[in-house]
Amino acid sequence: MDNTLKDDLAAFKVVSDAEKDQRASILDDLEFVKLGKQWPQDVIDKRAKEGRPCLVINRLPAFGKQVTNDARQNRPAIKCHPVGDKSDRETAEILNGLIKNIEYSSNADVAYDTGLDHAVFGGIGYWTVNIDYASDDSFDKDIRIERVANPLAVYGDPASTSADSSDWNSAFITDRISEKEFKKRYPDASVANFEADDSRDDAWYEDDMIRIAERWSREQVKVKLLKLSDGSLMLEPQFLKIKDILQAQRIGVTGDRDTLTYKVGQRIITGAEVLENNEWVGKYIPIVPCYGDEVNVNGKRSFQSLFHFAKDPQRNYNYWRTATTELVALAPKTPFIGPTGAFDTDSDKWQTANSDSHPYIQFDGPQAPQRQPFAGPPAGALQEALNASDDLKNIMGLHDASLGAQSNETSGRAIMARQREGDVATFNFIDNQSRAIRHTGRILVDLIPKIYDVERIIRCIKEDGTNYSVHSVQINQPVQQIQQPGQPEQTPQYQPIPPEQAEELHGLTRVFDLAAGKYDVTCESGPSFTSRREESARQMMEFVQAFPAAGPLVGDLIAKNLDWPGADEMAKRLQAMLPPQAKGDKPPELQQAEQAIQQLQGQLQQQGQQLADKQGDMQLKQGELQIKGQELQIKQFDAETKRIALQQQANQPGEQPADNSFEAYKLQLTDELTRWKTEQDNTTKLMIAQMGHQAGFAQSAMAAESKAEHSEEQGESQT
Repeated sequence: MDNTLKDDLAAFKVVSDAEKDQRASILDDLEFVKLGKQWPQDVIDKRAKEGRPCLVINRLPAFGKQVTNDARQNRPAIKCHPVGDKSDRETAEILNGLIKNIEYSSNADVAYDTGLDHAVFGGIGYWTVNIDYASDDSFDKDIRIERVANPLAVYGDPASTSADSSDWNSAFITDRISEKEFKKRYPDASVANFEADDSRDDAWYEDDMIRIAERWSREQVKVKLLKLSDGSLMLEPQFLKIKDILQAQRIGVTGDRDTLTYKVGQRIITGAEVLENNEWVGKYIPIVPCYGDEVNVNGKRSFQSLFHFAKDPQRNYNYWRTATTELVALAPKTPFIGPTGAFDTDSDKWQTANSDSHPYIQFDGPQAPQRQPFAGPPAGALQEALNASDDLKNIMGLHDASLGAQSNETSGRAIMARQREGDVATFNFIDNQSRAIRHTGRILVDLIPKIYDVERIIRCIKEDGTNYSVHSVQINQPVQQIQQPGQPEQTPQYQPIPPEQAEELHGLTRVFDLAAGKYDVTCESGPSFTSRREESARQMMEFVQAFPAAGPLVGDLIAKNLDWPGADEMAKRLQAMLPPQAKGDKPPELQQAEQAIQQLQGQLQQQGQQLADKQGDMQLKQGELQIKGQELQIKQFDAETKRIALQQQANQPGEQPADNSFEAYKLQLTDELTRWKTEQDNTTKLMIAQMGHQAGFAQSAMAAESKAEHSEEQGESQT
């Protein structure tokens, strides 16, 4: 026997010893309430020999169903919320829809109900999260939520202190199968050592049944956390699995550090050997307990059912009802009394008068025989039975109003208040189920990026049970980008799907990356969609009774929420009878005004672009004119300098006066400068005119929009 198996068997013995009292309590509660084993066997045998009754009038299941059925009407819902810059609300909604689909396809409601049922009736219930192939002809894997029909098959972590098993580091799920089935499942496994009396362990082999166990273990391991060039974080083992893909996308490692994570393993074992050794991809042990009422005394943790302290009142109730029945059954039949000779006639009929019905019986003498009155059941025994019944209600906090029976309350408000007290008294069981479902959500959010890690199309389900608005969602497929010449390479991103491709993919509009970002998990406990629909219909009808004028406007909404055949068709017909304003349709005048506004806005945008182009040309021309003016000014300055030089030369003695060529050149420059100023003024005036035209067009658009708003206000006031 290897060391791993020795450690597993030692761990099983530790947890088995630690849960011995707890498991005995679970078994006793389930047998007492579910099977009705409410009399000691020796008392049953003794009374059977004496011919005395042992009645079991089991009132406890009705109290338990009040809790479990209330939970079925108010199912908790898993909700994901984005955390950090890599997550977003749309992906969170996709996760919610995917979780709904996982719950729907794996009948998770059965697992949740079974777990809560065992918690209420026994103290602890369980369900598991498993991974299996989506179909026989596919390599895609799906997540499944499965129920645990036998709560005594699970052995939890005795060192756990959390309320939802999130800190479990060890667990066992056991099963007993026949030797024939064992050889069929594991043909290479050996059962020889079980056959030898000196090596057989009765805990693992009993009555030709072999126990096998799933041994779950979790340990902390040191691993490197990598920072990638696209800003994402990834553990080194995950990076190595998709290293080639990331390198093809030009994604590399830019940094790393040491961190701690959890490694979960599963081994299938018997008392003799390890049959399988599997690695679990998640960081939690996928076994979720649903606890009952928690008790911790001196560090010893235990869980109690709803009926843990109600068993004695139930025994008391059985005893006094049995005693009452026995006293009435053993009481003599009430006789007829009359004088001697009064029963001579029809004597045969008089002898069977207490057992048979006769149309008439004759008597002798002047006075008819008289029947003695029945003494009735003993009042003391009946009172004790009533006391035991009250003890049951007081211990569990569920009174007549909670059970639907008539009580001292007369008003509806008082009855609802008493029912509310019953809900509060047992709410801890429903709240514990919510905690367990929330932890299930954490397990799913941890597994989804690791299981749904390939390019595929998944189905999402909305809260009301119908398909998601975009019923299929594509995940984990990068949309390729075409690199333009001269541009740097770009990393493929998850982008919206082109419209023509979206039509081929049945309405897909986006590719989602479920591995990006982090998401918190909450569990919202409240009425199911059906219950809320019925409640909304009831409240809307009460509102219409208080405000009758609203009836014609909300009749279709009331019909839509009613739960009977033809309600949807009635809702459509009532909606067709509504005025356009009530249906949300806009009056024709408002629609025309909005169309005019859209046309004006389109024209305004087009002319604005044209004006922008013209303004650009004008500004360019104005710049050229300014440059030309500066050149002319420079020439004029040079000419003035030349004129001054010529003037000085003319004033010097002995020099000849300058010719008039300079004056002609100066006149030419003056004409050019005048033309430049004229062109500049014309350009400026044209720009001002264009801006005024644009302002006038915008003003007309604003006037049309104001007119449309006025028409809409008139339509709302008419509505």
